[in-house]
Amino acid sequence: MHIMRLLAGVALVNALAACSSLPVATTATQDQSLTPCPAGLEAVAKCYTGVDDKGSHYWIAIPNDWNRTLVMHAHGGPRLSAIGRNTSLEDLERFAVTVRQGYAWAGSSYRRPGYGVRMAAEDTETLRRIFVNSFGKPAYTILHGQSWGGNIAAKGIELYARNPDGTPNYDGVVLTNGMVAGGSRNYLHRADLRAVYQYYCKNHPKPDEPQYPLWMGLPADSNMSSKDLAERVKDCTGVGLKAEQRTEQQKRNLANILGVISIPERSLVSHLNWATFLFRDLTQRVLNGRNPFSNRHVVYRGSSDDTALNRNVPRFDADPVAVRQLSEDSDMTGDITVPVISMHAINDPTAMVEYESDYKRVVANKGNAAKLVQVFTTESEHSKLADAEYAAVFDAVTQWIKSGAKPSSMQVAALCEKHAEKFSGGCHFDTKFTPASLFKRVAARNESSTDKR
Repeated sequence: MHIMRLLAGVALVNALAACSSLPVATTATQDQSLTPCPAGLEAVAKCYTGVDDKGSHYWIAIPNDWNRTLVMHAHGGPRLSAIGRNTSLEDLERFAVTVRQGYAWAGSSYRRPGYGVRMAAEDTETLRRIFVNSFGKPAYTILHGQSWGGNIAAKGIELYARNPDGTPNYDGVVLTNGMVAGGSRNYLHRADLRAVYQYYCKNHPKPDEPQYPLWMGLPADSNMSSKDLAERVKDCTGVGLKAEQRTEQQKRNLANILGVISIPERSLVSHLNWATFLFRDLTQRVLNGRNPFSNRHVVYRGSSDDTALNRNVPRFDADPVAVRQLSEDSDMTGDITVPVISMHAINDPTAMVEYESDYKRVVANKGNAAKLVQVFTTESEHSKLADAEYAAVFDAVTQWIKSGAKPSSMQVAALCEKHAEKFSGGCHFDTKFTPASLFKRVAARNESSTDKR
């Protein structure tokens, strides 16, 4: 199918654009409703739900022994399913440790599903204003982002740390397993995955299906489901089958894909999901049918025949307008004015720990290295780390805010041991770990094509 026919369908989903000038966050048009808290918090907090004037649903939890500090939570994703009242409920349940620790908690669904870092940052700031209008200004406010929410929080603190008159909105930031390389770099390996997967598997799309540029993710009118995609991955690589049930060809395909794209087998399907359904949303709705990714001159390594791979792998070129739009929406400049602590699992299967080295570079280049602490754990999960570790980093950033003394990774680890007496999961900090450069893991490309900061 010719690319112009495919892009004609983009008009159906182009109602919103990703990038705009800095908006002014507003307040809600309706009041909160007192709502039963989720299990485990009923006896320790009061919970409220509501909807802001742009349609974002939210949850607020205020503990009975509130320490007068508010945690504004930016959730991960991007989630692509419809939003509703309970979209943020799972986030409150997952991070209930903060409420049990004495912090008030507020989380927004964002106004719509899909990509948009500035949008999500604005919706989070809107909820902060709703909280202040309803319950008064907290003594301190901490912005917390998990996963893609880490990108939102890291971008949001650059946009909303202070009001135009200089008064502070936020006092500190906690980033956990964050996608903190920014939009320009967070998805490079997933764009590479689409190309390398297609070279070996040739089933996404299949030869008898309409062909489309892989950077599109999927045609706008496709009804493919995540289950359909998983079946294609299983057919080609055997993922989903026991190792002894896989054919020799499936084993070779899988070994080559994972050898080139440095991700674990257990997250191959989820990475392809992002590179399919999220890419469709990002490129067609947000970027108006433009491509922000390029692999034109990328040299792939790690396969059984790199020469053949690089000669025949599908190639695509970025549109400079899309590159600029994505960078404007979701890259960080390093302009942080408050204490930031970032915690990341070394073996995170979804958000590469090497993102942290990129964020550290950006912050240092802006002259703000003294405002950033990065700590690492030996865990191998993405969506949730140990409760005691979350308690430690929130305690550490609170002490830093109040005292002005920057904590060391050893001090954060020591706080975890204290909190482990009350909160679950144990402590798994590796205080000597330093992540490698992102391009030690992701295939290198021209710096000028991936860094507009």
